[in-house]
Amino acid sequence: MRLSAFLRLLLFAIALASSALLSAQFQAPTDEELKMTADPKAPGAAAVYLNIEEVTDDQQNFQSIYARIKILKEQGKDLATVVIPYDHSYYRVETIQARAIHPDGTVIPLSAEPADQLTPWALDPLLPRSWDEELRRKVFTVPNVEIGTIIEYRYLIRNLYGWASMPLWQIQRPYFVHKAHYAFLPFRQFGPGRASADTVKLDRRGNPYLTLLWWPILPPGVEINTDVLGRRTVDVVDVPPAPSGEWMPPMSSVTYKVQYYYMTDLDPKNFWAYETGHWSKDVDHFVEPSNALRQVVAGIVAPGDSDLDKARKLYKAVQALENVDFSPRKEEVLLKRSKLKTVRHAEDTWTEKSGSSEEIALLYLALLRSAGLTANAMKVVDRDKAEFNASYLSLDQFNDIIVMLSVSGKEIALDPGEKMCPFQTLHWTHAGAVGIRQGADVRITSVSPLPAYTDNKLDRVADISLDARGAVTGSLHFTFTGQEALLWRQRALTNSLDLVKKQFDQWLVTIVPDGVHAHIDNFQGLDDPDASLAAVIEIQGALPSTDPARISLPAFLFEARANSPFVSQEKRIEPVDMHFAEIVSDRVVYHLPSGMRLEATPQDSKTAWAGHAVFGTKAVPAQGQITMARALARAFTTATPEEYQDLRNFYLKVDAADQQQLVLTTSPPAKGN
Repeated sequence: MRLSAFLRLLLFAIALASSALLSAQFQAPTDEELKMTADPKAPGAAAVYLNIEEVTDDQQNFQSIYARIKILKEQGKDLATVVIPYDHSYYRVETIQARAIHPDGTVIPLSAEPADQLTPWALDPLLPRSWDEELRRKVFTVPNVEIGTIIEYRYLIRNLYGWASMPLWQIQRPYFVHKAHYAFLPFRQFGPGRASADTVKLDRRGNPYLTLLWWPILPPGVEINTDVLGRRTVDVVDVPPAPSGEWMPPMSSVTYKVQYYYMTDLDPKNFWAYETGHWSKDVDHFVEPSNALRQVVAGIVAPGDSDLDKARKLYKAVQALENVDFSPRKEEVLLKRSKLKTVRHAEDTWTEKSGSSEEIALLYLALLRSAGLTANAMKVVDRDKAEFNASYLSLDQFNDIIVMLSVSGKEIALDPGEKMCPFQTLHWTHAGAVGIRQGADVRITSVSPLPAYTDNKLDRVADISLDARGAVTGSLHFTFTGQEALLWRQRALTNSLDLVKKQFDQWLVTIVPDGVHAHIDNFQGLDDPDASLAAVIEIQGALPSTDPARISLPAFLFEARANSPFVSQEKRIEPVDMHFAEIVSDRVVYHLPSGMRLEATPQDSKTAWAGHAVFGTKAVPAQGQITMARALARAFTTATPEEYQDLRNFYLKVDAADQQQLVLTTSPPAKGN
């Protein structure tokens, strides 16, 4: 038999097998699965995946998803709601089947029709979209799910026009996976011998796809297998849940997965030069100065302004526009813009007085250039979402645009797309981030600057009065500068003030001691990104005490409930990412009740991690009161696993100092004192 005839026969067999797979009945649970109340392979888990199967077939134009999940705790019941995003213009979700199986074997099938919801595109203003493109999501909830239930569902996504699929196999998930199978059969031209295809597949610029690549992060010993037809498969068992903990790097960079993607060039070495060059040209076209933009600039800046003053005024002007990414109108506006037939220009954003974060950043770049200033765009990886990987050949790694301005031989990084971000400040997700940068030679080796640790400050002051029974009353005053101020201001953009205050109170619960209640009275400077943000807080309650003649209270009020993220974890495999460097300083004044004296006062302390952080405490007793001062200056943002032991040793000393107590007593002083 000739090879081509043999391949056709195999393809026919695979098509039959795929059809049989899609029409297969659900799997009967075992008695052990039905009776399971906990999983010894995943102690304490709220749920576990019993089976996962994902099959993508570009020759038959479908993707099928199958899952079986055992619910073990209340939290796991969230998995009963399944959301399927898809592009309505090019895909169709078919044959959704789901059921719940109770521990006694009772089966409750899905009977309600899945909801079909419209959702906005995360638009790239540099790319045109046709008027009829719509991103939708099918949503269904498996009925009658209880603790002990097995959830089972399957569905198929049909590729209506034979577009190239680029499946992402998310092998590691928030919950333990007992068994999973993944398969991908690409188009024929990407199979063995590179057989010619009936239809050439094109990218968004109309260039033909020439090769298939993949970016794997797999468990030890697991490999991607390829059969004679070029079908890739991965089979895994006993996959642990995705790593969790404090100050973790982005999960997408550390979890097991495989990302497939097609390329338009047979030589990957050409990719970055080609794609970044096109990106830079698209930016230049979008932000090209126009007469309308020059008139806008003339109405904002004065002839005698310095270049820095011009940049500052233009920054304030674009920050005043509605940023739909921080607006309740986000979905409405993005849905409207997803139907635009033509490429937008930067001046359209000014005309509409609103835009996405990226549109506003590009408008600012256009205004700077219209003012005669030298500035370029830099598209960076959002540090909260991912870490850059040069072996993954995709511009999709880069999320957000910042602007690099040159003034008097100095370069300034600006973040106009971040609402409420002060001039000459980057949001922490954009600082120290790898990016593509415009210039004479567009490269991906650029890294945005990190701010100084002195740019981010949290000052906490407390004035507390105690009575002889351990009751406390008083006030707190927090002052935020830098990233923490930006966080609360951005929350206030998308939430009511009452809700923001509630969130702030919830944060205070993690700070003040048990039995003490803190409530924010008001914010000061919430609407002014150029000022420090202050929070005025009322505090009252009682410290627990078993001896009425003796009161023990935390020496450092704001660390009473602190759980140092590096004390309990002896080893660390993942890097530490603390988002940004900062200074935290505390001053707590305790006014002592009449007739009580200090029996024990914490010793002053000082410790350092050379070149990284310093910490110190000091007690200042006075008549009828004591002032406790504390300061932690952390100059590092990230730490490698190799640095973890030094970091941990430092924080162990910090934690020991923070847990010291003040002891007040009414007993007379010992003789000789």
